[in-house]
Amino acid sequence: MLQRIGLQLLHHGRMLPTVLSQSSAVLRSFSAAPQPAEDTDTGVPIIEKKGISLRGVPLYLDMQATTPMDPRVIDAMLPFMTEQFGNPHSRTHLYGWESEEAVEDARAKIARLIGADPKEIIFTSGATESNNTAIKGVATYHKDKKKHVITTQTEHKCVLDSCRWLQQRGWDVTYLPVRPDGLLDLNTLESAIRPDTALVSVMAVNNEIGVVQPLKEIGEICRSKGVYFHTDGAQAVGKIPLDVNAAKVDLLSISGHKIYGPKGVGALYVRRRPRVRLEPLMSGGGQERGFRSGTVPTPLVVGLGAACEVAQREMEKDLAHVKRLEERLRTGIVSQLQGVVLNGPSDPAQRYPGNLNLSFAYVEGESLIMGLKEIAVSSGSACTSASLEPSYVLRALGVEEELAHTSIRYGMGRFTTEAEVDRAISMTVDHVNKLREMSPLWEMVQEGVDLKSIQWAQH
Repeated sequence: MLQRIGLQLLHHGRMLPTVLSQSSAVLRSFSAAPQPAEDTDTGVPIIEKKGISLRGVPLYLDMQATTPMDPRVIDAMLPFMTEQFGNPHSRTHLYGWESEEAVEDARAKIARLIGADPKEIIFTSGATESNNTAIKGVATYHKDKKKHVITTQTEHKCVLDSCRWLQQRGWDVTYLPVRPDGLLDLNTLESAIRPDTALVSVMAVNNEIGVVQPLKEIGEICRSKGVYFHTDGAQAVGKIPLDVNAAKVDLLSISGHKIYGPKGVGALYVRRRPRVRLEPLMSGGGQERGFRSGTVPTPLVVGLGAACEVAQREMEKDLAHVKRLEERLRTGIVSQLQGVVLNGPSDPAQRYPGNLNLSFAYVEGESLIMGLKEIAVSSGSACTSASLEPSYVLRALGVEEELAHTSIRYGMGRFTTEAEVDRAISMTVDHVNKLREMSPLWEMVQEGVDLKSIQWAQH
């Protein structure tokens, strides 16, 4: 990961002293977590958080949740957080002019990454707002003639909830199933399109299992039927090659913090030819061609543009890097453990390699997650106060509930190292073995018992 170092700002060639506000939280390098105490015996930092004691900072392997900001992105943003602080919509002085110029430069960088025209890029607060705007905006604009929307059962929550919002207001929504590998069946999609279908929304790369949907084929079907095609590209943009014209994508959602940019900023690509019509969600000053009113946050937008520029330049290298790490992690775990199941496509060409989702048979899911507290990973499950529910994405794939409970998503990226992957392999193998030693089910499997043939008694 990035070296954890303190930052000082340059101001007219001079170093500014680091100033910390007086508060109850003491900064831990870049983090707002409390300063760790040291184990008196080993000297290892102990961090107390959420009732858990951590021996040092965990390894970060959760790149689908968020990514660390690239230092080059921070460098691009800093001038617009200090001296060049103008409102980009102020047209009467230098401060506004230079901010507007920076915003338009960022818009062009984002457009280049996806093969779009800069005028087709609308800035938003993130992919959630972009998804809401695309789905609700298109449906609302066409409500008098078209009342049907199509999506899949494995979409991000904000897409599914936007579709439910439409259902509550009279729209018909078709939630298409996916195959066991997570891919959408194109024949199923084509047969689901109706004369009154306004929009098809299918995510480019799934956030839980990394499956890459066939966007070009989906785009061809939608264009031939006269239906708008929206894709949630939060996990795809900047990570795999993407061209909105080649794939005939009409609307595409982008997130800043998934591509080593800042949080709180994103973009929505809206095609101009053939023109996509949609109703804006926010009213106000009419910024962003009237699609998204509100002052554009120049530092965040500049950061998003810089992140896209770096991603375009280094995509090939980044992809090769995560491919090596994924193979190292997957083979390292599978070669030492039985009963490990890959969730998602087995064909590497159909899966983004930075996302590795594995299930571990014959262990208890919650114990597995708690035991891996020194690795920052996702369980692929939604935790509630009463229970640990299995992932709805894995359920849609037909994964058995017991295996879905034990899924771990390892997320690797630009700054992940081989040493971190090797440490994750060691900790995962050790903990799974430890849990299986305590599992009567594992003992029965080792003795050759077929668990599916057992008639369990109810109490």
